[in-house]
Amino acid sequence: METLLSVFFCHFNIPVCRYLMITSKHEYSLANVLIHKVKGNDIVYPNKTKECFTLAKIATLITDKFEDVEFTSPKEALEAAGHTLVTIDKEGNKSVTGKNGEATVQIDKGVADVNPADFDALFIPGGFSPDLLRDDDRVVAFAKYFMDEKKPVFAICHGPQLLITAKSLEGRDTTGYKSIKVDLEYAGAKFHDEEVFVCQEQLVTSRTPDDLPAFNREIVKLLKDKAL
Repeated sequence: METLLSVFFCHFNIPVCRYLMITSKHEYSLANVLIHKVKGNDIVYPNKTKECFTLAKIATLITDKFEDVEFTSPKEALEAAGHTLVTIDKEGNKSVTGKNGEATVQIDKGVADVNPADFDALFIPGGFSPDLLRDDDRVVAFAKYFMDEKKPVFAICHGPQLLITAKSLEGRDTTGYKSIKVDLEYAGAKFHDEEVFVCQEQLVTSRTPDDLPAFNREIVKLLKDKAL
């Protein structure tokens, strides 16, 4: 029930109370929640106020030839937790296709049309997509913002290539696809051959599609731990 409510409120851009559940433990019904006015990040109830939050808005840097399942699986996990993904490419108003031809994604925004400060986290699927994106200085600067500001960043497989180009991995702990191990080490990162690695409660990386269950678990957990 809590997940369904989160998706509902997120769709209509209504702040949601983390502890809001329609159970016998809570005296307010869904109808009550909808009719009481919103004040900043608080929903105001009669004679009491509950601390509320808006679910995470996640920037997703993606272009053609992404690894299909490395986008679709985390997307499903994040949306099931109530979060919103916004797909971003060099240019908007188009669709991109995975390298296996299994997924087609509508691009929501071009990178020039978005401000990284408007997002809570960054997601970079793997495949050839990160390498194709990192020749654009605007995309690199967009990714660098999240690392500089210590906002959550999720990168799987070849995803860390964008962070290498952004020069954001010096002194960090990461994993990634084995072919970029040396690149990560040259960038100053310490490589861990593990299914998932969480660095400083901010950067989550994984190696391959086989690691998706662990990757999905940790990115959802990190957002929850940060109350996003």
